[in-house]
Amino acid sequence: MSTALKEIFEQEYRELRPRAPIPALEVRFRRFTSLNTTIRLREGRLLVQLSDLLESAPEPVHHAIAHILLAKLYKKLPIARVHADRYRRYVSSEAVARQAERIRQTRGRKTVLSAQGRCYDLDEVFEGLNARFFHGLLGRPTLTWSAHHARRMLGHYDAAHNTIMVSRVFDRADTPRYAIEYLLYHEMLHLKHPVRVKAGRRCVHSRAFQAEERLFPELDAAKAYLKRL
Repeated sequence: MSTALKEIFEQEYRELRPRAPIPALEVRFRRFTSLNTTIRLREGRLLVQLSDLLESAPEPVHHAIAHILLAKLYKKLPIARVHADRYRRYVSSEAVARQAERIRQTRGRKTVLSAQGRCYDLDEVFEGLNARFFHGLLGRPTLTWSAHHARRMLGHYDAAHNTIMVSRVFDRADTPRYAIEYLLYHEMLHLKHPVRVKAGRRCVHSRAFQAEERLFPELDAAKAYLKRL
């Protein structure tokens, strides 16, 4: 445990809770697959775990992390803007984002099952969309149905593993084809329009992304179907 980092957490604790005694504190870096941070209060001890990707961050960023975690734990909201902005700018910087992507590729595991479902073949749907909207020029990533019938994450493009996942909840005979096509088309647009960082903020759905999304003929019907689901 870093003594300096422990002192930073103690300083931020005093700022947020000046009259409360500081509990026993343990701060450790872990080999997470992303920029994870966790804080727990267990039997009077504060247990903090930070991604080792944050170990080399500047001291002001460590102060920001400590403030954000403690403020959330003790419900001292809203988070001070100076700390929120400083942390966001750091993790959104090109160097850190690139390093985080490499770590996800090397440490992370991606569950890939099959593009062939009971009712729909994602490879076949992809090729049809590629011809209709991308002149057949979009390189096909790994396509897979999810392991479970997820209803919160309906679709996802994982750039680190170049994989598009679609929730298995849609792989059934009564699912309109346009709903499957829209989900896959949306994730294909993420493949074409990668996430960019602009003024310290991640831009996930750029104007170009949104303009192309509106070209999908059954957009309103697909969104209405997903909303009902």
